[in-house]
Amino acid sequence: MPGPQKLPDLVESIYDAGLDPTLWNNVVAGVRDFVGGQACGLFSKDSISKSGVTHYYCGADPHFIQLYADTHAKFDPLTVLPPQGKVVSVPDLVEFEEYRKGRFYQEWMQPQGCSDAANVVLEMSNASCPVMMTVLSGRRMVDPGMKHRLSLLVPHASRALLINRTMTAQLTLATALADVLDNLTAGIFLLDAFCRVVHANSAGHALLAADDVVRTIAGQLVTSSNEANQMFRDAFAGRNGTLLAARGQAMPLLSSTGERYVAHMLPLSSVLRNGSERVVDAAGALLLRKVSLDGQSWGELIGRTFDLTPTELRVLLSIVDIGGVPETATALGIAESTVKTHLHRVFAKTGVNRQADLVRLAAGFANPLVN
Repeated sequence: MPGPQKLPDLVESIYDAGLDPTLWNNVVAGVRDFVGGQACGLFSKDSISKSGVTHYYCGADPHFIQLYADTHAKFDPLTVLPPQGKVVSVPDLVEFEEYRKGRFYQEWMQPQGCSDAANVVLEMSNASCPVMMTVLSGRRMVDPGMKHRLSLLVPHASRALLINRTMTAQLTLATALADVLDNLTAGIFLLDAFCRVVHANSAGHALLAADDVVRTIAGQLVTSSNEANQMFRDAFAGRNGTLLAARGQAMPLLSSTGERYVAHMLPLSSVLRNGSERVVDAAGALLLRKVSLDGQSWGELIGRTFDLTPTELRVLLSIVDIGGVPETATALGIAESTVKTHLHRVFAKTGVNRQADLVRLAAGFANPLVN
């Protein structure tokens, strides 16, 4: 006889477990009562090693659950699995009298006061380790009514398990991506259409805490450059067209201590694709990193890339790290006219014509993974 929980309520609890796996314990209890068995379990079984792991169960002694995992999974009748979704009893799988003489029945089923079980494969995303449900019937044999009642639950339980798997995969991916972002030294900010910060990585939070080159005012990201602020507001507010057009642009920023940064904008394709207009959606990402070319290898790489002479490279690095022509002349101990001569050659070789463009160009050679 069906238990006290009605089918619609039990189905609802199954989908609740799809969103919250901790609720499967309640589900297996409801399944046992609805089907009319002694115990119920949700378990997986490796089709190669024949080992089994019970994930959720009710009505069984934990000793037998462990015994199944340690020893008896390899002896159960599910050596050859039934088709997914088909409810089968022990006599559907093996010759029953032979089964009763075997170790599984003698050492595992009979000591629990059970003779038969209704079994069904629910989920086979991992073909070598399917997820199954079993209802132990007690002393009586599984009858057609028990099979029918369990079959009513199968499609819902299968969908709930797929929801579990999908959510777990998405959470794993999100966690992995968050770990990657947090290990970057570049500050990354996800911004909505109003330039409000939806998310920031660890480096981004550090930049905000410094309250210098970037800060938040009423949740909105603001930089040290009014020109950059207007550019970002226009780009993010414009969403599809403007942000995509601004994708390749970079904006140099200067901290109060003279440190140089460069910011890049990127649209988030998932938001642009679904056309959502919720203000909590991230419209795009802002990547902000310090222009740091202190390592000799980076200077050598820039020099090799653009075939710069040693003096031209020193001028380029000085322009990036220190500032304008007078400052570079003082730092290098050469005349301003000499700096201008080398700077024009650098412009010609790199294909840019402004000092701000040199900062952007140099930023492309900075490694965001280096602390």
